[in-house]
Amino acid sequence: MQTSPTFPATFKLGGDLAINRLGFGAMRITGPQIWGPPEDRPAMLALLRRAVELGVNFIDTADMYGPFTSEELIGEALAPYPTDVVVGTKGGLVRFGPWADFLNDATPQHLHDALDGSLRRLHLERIDLYQLHRIDPRLPAEKSFEFLAEAQRQGRVRHLGLSEVTVDEIKHAQQYFTVASVQNRYSLFEREAEPVLDYCREQGIAFIPWFPIGGGQEIGQSGLQRVADRHQASERQVALSWLLHHAPNILLIPGTSSIGHLEENMRAAELRLTAEDMQELDAVSQ
Repeated sequence: MQTSPTFPATFKLGGDLAINRLGFGAMRITGPQIWGPPEDRPAMLALLRRAVELGVNFIDTADMYGPFTSEELIGEALAPYPTDVVVGTKGGLVRFGPWADFLNDATPQHLHDALDGSLRRLHLERIDLYQLHRIDPRLPAEKSFEFLAEAQRQGRVRHLGLSEVTVDEIKHAQQYFTVASVQNRYSLFEREAEPVLDYCREQGIAFIPWFPIGGGQEIGQSGLQRVADRHQASERQVALSWLLHHAPNILLIPGTSSIGHLEENMRAAELRLTAEDMQELDAVSQ
C-alpha cells in the first residue's frame, strides 16, 4: 500500500521558524469552563514541561484563557524558554465570567493593553506569533490591522496571524502585514474551512485547526475505527494523523490537562497513513 505523500515533520512558520507540526494547545490548563486557576497548579506546570520533553516546540494560548491564567502558567513553567520553543498567543476577545459569552474587543487601545499583558505574563520581550483572536465587527478591520502592523514594526511581535476568518478577510489583512498563520475550527468531521485551508496552503500560511478532533463527538465512526485497528492506534490518534497527512501546512495544537492524554496525542505523529487509509477517512468525513 502506498503511503500518503504529504507528511513533512516540520513547517516553517513565517518562513523562518521551524515548528514541529504536532504542538500543544494550552486552553485546558486553566480552571473549569476555562476560568480561573487550575485545581492542581503543579500538575499543569509539569504537563507543560512534559510537552517540551516530548518534542513540542509550539505552544498556543490566548490572554482570554483564564483570563490570563494560561499565559501565566506557561511563563512560570518554561521561561527562560528553550531556544527552539515558540509561544503563540492571541488577543481581541474578552469574557467576564465562567458562563459569560465571548465579547469582541479588537480596538487599538485594547490590543495595546492586551499585548503588554501577554509580554509580561509570558516573560518575553517579543512574542513570536501574535494572532488577532477575532475581527471586531464594531469597527473597521483596518484599525486592528494597522495596530498589529505597527506592533510588528516596533519589534514587539515577530509574526502575525488571524483566527476565524474567511479568505477575503485574510486578503484584506495581507494589505497591512504578512499573515503567518490562520486559526480556524477544522477537523476530520468539520471541514467547512476547507477553502481557507486551500488558500493558506497556496500562500505558505500555517493553518492551525482548533477543536482538531471535533470535541470527540464523532469518535466511534466505523471507518475511523477500522483504520485505527489496522494501525493499532486510538481513534483520536488517527483523527489527528489524518490532519497531518491531509495538508503539509497544518500545525496541530490538541489540548489536554492530562499527561497521559498528552503522550497519547503525541504518538499520532508516528502514524503513517496509507492512501487507502486516507480515502477511507475522507469517506467518513463526508
